[in-house]
Amino acid sequence: MPVLDPNPQNGQKKMLLVFGTFFAIFIVIGVIATILAP
Repeated sequence: MPVLDPNPQNGQKKMLLVFGTFFAIFIVIGVIATILAP
């Protein structure tokens, strides 16, 4: 990972943001699936 990004702090922050967004979307999908489940 450090080899791909010359700025570790910025890259780590961006990766954390992307991972957090992905996790949030996954939770939303899970909640919707639970509500729509019979």
